[in-house]
Amino acid sequence: MTTRCLRASLVCAALVAASVVSSSAQTLTSTRIKNVVLVHGAWADGSSWSKVIPLLEAKGLHVVAVQNPLSSLADDVAATRRAIDAQDGPVLLVGHSYGGAIITEAGNNPKVAGLVFVAAFGPDTGETLATTAKAFPATPAGSELRPIEDKFVVLTEKGVAEYFAQDLSDVEKSTLVVTQGPTSLSVFEASITDAAWHHKPSWFVVSANDRMINPDYERFAAKRMGAKVLTLPASHVVMLSKPKEVANFIAEAAVSNAPQTTAWGR
Repeated sequence: MTTRCLRASLVCAALVAASVVSSSAQTLTSTRIKNVVLVHGAWADGSSWSKVIPLLEAKGLHVVAVQNPLSSLADDVAATRRAIDAQDGPVLLVGHSYGGAIITEAGNNPKVAGLVFVAAFGPDTGETLATTAKAFPATPAGSELRPIEDKFVVLTEKGVAEYFAQDLSDVEKSTLVVTQGPTSLSVFEASITDAAWHHKPSWFVVSANDRMINPDYERFAAKRMGAKVLTLPASHVVMLSKPKEVANFIAEAAVSNAPQTTAWGR
């Protein structure tokens, strides 16, 4: 082989190698979800994600927090779908508490590539919030719900301090009381028409010290959907008491569209 031919062969090989590397990089990039839509639960608003949002943005993710009216499951799903539709690509949908029911319904949007449940309900098709956890002992929080007008309910100051956010500071607890969204009782009776977690990969943050949703139910829901699980020693508002851990878990979910079910129960 002449020197000229050898050089030509080396150049060709280098170009092929560069092409392979470029292709691999493009594949890696394409599996990373850049848009994260955060869905709050009952007796809350979008500010419940205030600690997680800057951490996710620092990781290069585009974040949107939905402001649910909490007037009905249909209304909250509609608000979430609008946020999903506004994104320019695949979406990782994250729901806290009752927000788990919202993302279970709204997650069927074709833009949604994965679901993350954070100390949440994970109802199946045909289930409601009232029926999905009926096999598990009720938490004490129900005694601190107070009805107001039009069949809406609020959580008392004691309910927030002792059951909703027992591991936060007094100042943070007071803020949660002030910013809570009155929630319609109808959300507890609305059925899921098609549980998206049957069709989409899922991740689940279990709050081991949850006093709003039974932690055993959270473990059951996570196992039933085949989700990758992160268990944290935290209250119901784990995204406020353990924001770094929750943000890292969400960012990990955004890297790939496929959950690693072998990590169940870690």
